[in-house]
Amino acid sequence: MTDLPDDPRLALMLLSSMVEPGDADLDDLLGEFGPIETVKRLWEGEVPDRLRRLTSALVACTRDPADRAAQIASATEACGARVLIPGDPDWPEQLRDLLLVCDADEPHVRPPRCLWVRGEQDLARLCGRSVAIVGSRAASEYGRHLADDLAADLTDAGWTIVSGGAFGIDRAAHLGALARGGSTVSVLACGVEMPYPKANHSMFDLIVSKGLLVSEWPPGSSAMKHRFLTRNRVIAALSAGTVVIEAAHRSGARNTARHAAELGRVLMFTPGPVTSSMSAGVHQLAREPWEARLVTRAEEVIEDLTGIGGPLAAAPPPQRRPFDRLTEVEARLVEALPRGYVVETTRLAAAAGVPTETAAETLERLLQAGWVDRIDNRWRLSRGGRS
Repeated sequence: MTDLPDDPRLALMLLSSMVEPGDADLDDLLGEFGPIETVKRLWEGEVPDRLRRLTSALVACTRDPADRAAQIASATEACGARVLIPGDPDWPEQLRDLLLVCDADEPHVRPPRCLWVRGEQDLARLCGRSVAIVGSRAASEYGRHLADDLAADLTDAGWTIVSGGAFGIDRAAHLGALARGGSTVSVLACGVEMPYPKANHSMFDLIVSKGLLVSEWPPGSSAMKHRFLTRNRVIAALSAGTVVIEAAHRSGARNTARHAAELGRVLMFTPGPVTSSMSAGVHQLAREPWEARLVTRAEEVIEDLTGIGGPLAAAPPPQRRPFDRLTEVEARLVEALPRGYVVETTRLAAAAGVPTETAAETLERLLQAGWVDRIDNRWRLSRGGRS
């Protein structure tokens, strides 16, 4: 008789090692029979034909499913991870929203059945007030700078940054949050013990110490192209909104944006040069029927996330030039001085429309402030003037 796992958590871990996340056939069985009974039916072949064909090879070579589940649990513990399942206190309930957008024609969009997590933080708490920042891997310096600044300012305002751990925009967003001492969540397309890309290993170590690495795949799972698209729905579902910074017409960031829009999350984008291919996909979001919002700074992101009842973003402070700090009389005298010429006090007073005595007193102050030069009792605009 087949030895089955006796713990629903172990059963879900085993099933997740056999069938890709979001699979509708498997999730329907889980909804009807629960994890332990679903494992039993899978090993007895009492499942839909498609699911039986998909898992037949693994079932045939795994005579002891309970032992296989125990091996996955041991690998999980060895890399310092833990497994969350629905109903756990730190399971993010917003993931359930994926049920509302399931499409029979699109596979792997159901909610996660379990999550591997590395880090000491509470996932539900972190993502209770979170925003996703995603974008191109081949990001420009402008895009990386913007992602870093936006993530840092949102972190200062108490928001958790969620992204995918990739090069480019993802990396800049994670590092921007970490630089401000904040927490960040990286949703991976591989096992949490060896996050991809390997070149970001030092960043992933920081995330483990201050935030969380999250994956639907057990330890030992490799990053594959289709898994990046699958995990994007989780990035979108975890967050209150998604900001896209630089993306080509065909990109994973646009895939995340579509999931965010379908989930009813706030979709935002930052503008870039119209001549840049890295901004083409971002600008296209404004022409989609998704009501994407243009944002340029953290205050605008927060305004869009919190809605009418939240704090509204004030207009950017005007840039003040030194000239703006002059009094009215000082400004009139400075403006009346022709650049490169010297002018007598009386002529300058007449041109500025002020009494000669007032002009003389004011010019003395402007001389001390470095606005004008005096040459043989005549006045000239200094090189620092009119700036």
